[in-house]
Amino acid sequence: MSASARRIFPGFNLSIGYTLVYLSLIVLIPLASVVLKAGTLGWESFWEVVSAPNVVASYRLSFGMSLIAGLINSVFGLVLAWVLVRYSFIGKRYIDALIDLPFALPTAVAGIALTAVHAPTGWVGQYLEPVGIKVAFTPLGVLVALVFIGLPFVVRTVQPVLEDMETEVEEAAACLGASRWQTFRSVVLPILLPAIFTGFALAFARAVGEYGSVIFIAGNIPMVSEITPLLIITRLEQYDYAGATAIATVMLVISLLMLLVINGLQAWSAKRTGRSH
Repeated sequence: MSASARRIFPGFNLSIGYTLVYLSLIVLIPLASVVLKAGTLGWESFWEVVSAPNVVASYRLSFGMSLIAGLINSVFGLVLAWVLVRYSFIGKRYIDALIDLPFALPTAVAGIALTAVHAPTGWVGQYLEPVGIKVAFTPLGVLVALVFIGLPFVVRTVQPVLEDMETEVEEAAACLGASRWQTFRSVVLPILLPAIFTGFALAFARAVGEYGSVIFIAGNIPMVSEITPLLIITRLEQYDYAGATAIATVMLVISLLMLLVINGLQAWSAKRTGRSH
């Protein structure tokens, strides 16, 4: 049987044509419309909108907290995935199922729940408030919400790699005299890095555009805890479509640049891992 007869999908031309059409309809055309609508403002008006002090403060909050949340999730997501794969304990299935809860939970419900827990009278907030730690209605609350919604992305990308990893490699390193830390740093971590970068990129991308779970716990204080998606929604409610798309365009450009950097690091890590093997 020839190679072409064994192909499941149609030929390259038809497949790539369908792919480009589908991608254009779902992604490229909507994004292009955002940029074109923002372009109707003119450069001076565009710059006036996107460089307003409250807008710049929202960029700093949204992207800064998303970056910090992604880093936190990368560390603790790796730990959770490691525990779920390498150890057996009572209730393991339930904990594994709870990891996916932020996926299934409506974002508004997550936001209300986090606010109730971390409010000054909440289960956690009532103990943090006396020592001067305020979570709800502060940037710290934004960080808590972004960590909550981003954790499953890291766990679910690292977990399959850990499950497929041969433990004999670690045993061989131990037999050669490597300590546990040396084995993890030189043997395990290089294999896991591409998956960690992927999980970080997914968690970061989700956090940047998150609205529902953040809006309640943030408090939406101008120049303090006001996220960029809220400013876009506010302008849309005021029928300022050009201003909303201008802010969205800046978010789009920054997000694409940061994702390109993350993907570049992921490709570099994968190439380095391949050479080491």
